[in-house]
Amino acid sequence: MERKVLFKCEEWRSLSLRAKLFYLYLKAKYNGRNNGEIQLHFSELRDLPGFNSRTLFYGAGRELETTGWAERTRHGGLFRNANTYRLTGRYDEML
Repeated sequence: MERKVLFKCEEWRSLSLRAKLFYLYLKAKYNGRNNGEIQLHFSELRDLPGFNSRTLFYGAGRELETTGWAERTRHGGLFRNANTYRLTGRYDEML
C-alpha cells in the first residue's frame, strides 16, 4: 500500500495558509493524551504573518472545523478560556 504524503494531498493543498499554520500548531501541542483538550491562544500566533487580528485567527480555526481537520470541543471567548480543539485524525495516515 502506497502511503500518501500530506503536502501532496488535495485536502491539505486546498486549505488556506492560515489554516495550515493553525493545524500545525495544534498538532504540535498534541501529546497523545490531550486530544479534545488542545488549547491554542491567539497570543501564540499573533506575530505570524496573517494572524494580526482575532478575526483571522478564529477564521482559520473555523476552516479546519468545516473541512474536517479539527473539531472545537469548547467555546472560549475574548476574556475567558481559549477555544479547545480535538484533532479528528481523519488525515493522519498522510502524515
